[in-house]
Amino acid sequence: MKKIYFFITFLFFGILLSQNNKFTIFYEIKKNYEGLPENDIKAFRYLNRYIELAKKQKNHEQLVQGYKDAVFYSSTVKNKLAYADSTILASFLTNKNEIISDAYLGKGIIYYFNYKKYRPALEEYIKAYEYSRETKNEYLKNEIVYHLGSVKSYLGYYDSALKHFQESNVYFEKTLKKNVHPNIIFNNKKGYFNSLHRMIVCHRNLKNYKAIDSLLEKALSQTQNNKDYVQEYGYFLKEKGINEFRKKKFKSALFLLQKSLSPIIHINDFGWATVDYFYIGKSYMALNDHKKAIVYFEKVDSVFNKHQFILPELRENYELLIHQYKDEKNITKELYYTKQLLKADRIISKDFTYLSSTIYREYDTKTLLEEKERLEKKTSWGIWLIIFLVVAASSLMILLIIKVKNEKTIKINYKILEEKILNNSYQLSHEKVIQKAKDEEKPLLNEEMVNHILMKLKCFEEKSGFTENGLTINKLAHKLNTNSAYLSQIINEYKGVNFNRYLSELRINYITNKLYNDRVFLNYKIETLAEKCGIASRTNFSNLFQEINGIRPTDFIKKRLKTIKNN
Repeated sequence: MKKIYFFITFLFFGILLSQNNKFTIFYEIKKNYEGLPENDIKAFRYLNRYIELAKKQKNHEQLVQGYKDAVFYSSTVKNKLAYADSTILASFLTNKNEIISDAYLGKGIIYYFNYKKYRPALEEYIKAYEYSRETKNEYLKNEIVYHLGSVKSYLGYYDSALKHFQESNVYFEKTLKKNVHPNIIFNNKKGYFNSLHRMIVCHRNLKNYKAIDSLLEKALSQTQNNKDYVQEYGYFLKEKGINEFRKKKFKSALFLLQKSLSPIIHINDFGWATVDYFYIGKSYMALNDHKKAIVYFEKVDSVFNKHQFILPELRENYELLIHQYKDEKNITKELYYTKQLLKADRIISKDFTYLSSTIYREYDTKTLLEEKERLEKKTSWGIWLIIFLVVAASSLMILLIIKVKNEKTIKINYKILEEKILNNSYQLSHEKVIQKAKDEEKPLLNEEMVNHILMKLKCFEEKSGFTENGLTINKLAHKLNTNSAYLSQIINEYKGVNFNRYLSELRINYITNKLYNDRVFLNYKIETLAEKCGIASRTNFSNLFQEINGIRPTDFIKKRLKTIKNN
């Protein structure tokens, strides 16, 4: 986090200094604390003056910089987050998208690095991305691309995350070849190595082992014995150790993993530290040193208890502990780690929705239920554990059944709708009603006038006049040179529906055909689709689409995209 912050601060403050000499006083204050290490609250002796001066002068850009520095030097995560919020508020006063984007990115990094809360981090990154789109700051854009990839990787979207890391990696590597300031080179090199590390993690989870070997060789050769990149070297040693474990070279894996721990722990990256602990434990287990293995498995549990955080790939950590204590007939510890596993599952399910269904493997619900029957006889409160697990398993099964049923319904309704479109019967229902109405006796309306208005309505439909926003029956009657009473009666009798329903069906039929036949429309947001067919409200559009077509617009779009891809 320190290196990311340093470059953004360096770049941002450098721009401010170059704008006008009036910023010299801010630089003079900053010189008193800029050399202090991260989290050193002694900086606030000068930093509070910096912030107050910026407020007094209503210098919003310097106020943003002051709050960003406060984030860096705050000693508690709570204060960092509070100053990050202040940075965002101050950034809006500047009316500069680049500064607003950078402020949102900073808050996202705190959620990601300090809290390991990936959902709120992703929300902040998306906001940062939206504000960065119109800026020319390519470094900022690629920082956002990188951090979006980091969250996607933790959520299990490895294919998508890999694209993010490859894109940012190409940018950082390209910048290294330019003749720019040494600080810019340094920070782009940090970005290059960090994105390279993330690429390796994605390839590992995607089982692209050939790619891992070549990337690790390059990464280790460039970071070894380089004091500026000790942290990154630690990450690469970790991945090299995991790769050696995969190749069953357990002693080599132990050496590399233990060597990687020091730089990772030094920056308090407890997330990657737990991965180290887990694979060190597995390596000892493979060498039949179960006593040492358990020590490291329990370190993972210690981090989990402290931070309420666990990676999906570390679920096996608890399965191994449970099996170990089951073999030792230690009921107390077996039951404790069973509860920890269930707790881990709840967190995985909440924070890693994509991975929760695929990670739930060897020690699944069925195994847990069987094991609970045995544990119930050994402990007085075992019955409550059984009840909890039965309820959890039942709930999971019900949710799965509902999901399968919904997917089946969507598939059926999509096929019905597709057949209507392909058979051209989707737009003919009103014509059938017209013919039926003509066959019946209608003494109250002049036949010539009816035919005249019907012809105008046909022209109105063919020209898609119904896509006009705010169209009412009075407006349409005026356009057709008739009165609303006659028009309403004719629509009711010859179209078989009232005016509002008639307009809604025309609009939904129109947009459905567009979605099916024009791929451009599949990329639009729901709000845009509603606007394109003349419906003002997103909610109203979605409800009408569901009511008329029997399928939600989002589901129709997904099915259509899937059909196109398969074809």
